[in-house]
Amino acid sequence: MITAAQMRAARALLGVDQRTLARLAGVSLPTIQRMETSTGNVRGNVDSLTKVVAALDGAGLELIGENTASPSGGRGVRLKSGDGA
Repeated sequence: MITAAQMRAARALLGVDQRTLARLAGVSLPTIQRMETSTGNVRGNVDSLTKVVAALDGAGLELIGENTASPSGGRGVRLKSGDGA
């Protein structure tokens, strides 16, 4: 799962607005707006959510899930290393 805060942080790291993320993901602007106003985990159509996550991944972002190895052990967003790892 991805949280609304992760989506906003991911966009900030990429330097894109909601309209650009919607275009990259192939979803509507209102879909991105609804996702980003969710409380906690993003709510929405699984297909749309999958498209957004794939677009962020394709742009070079790694989404860090709950209890995934990270220094703080929490959720977050980080840029992938240059070697694809």
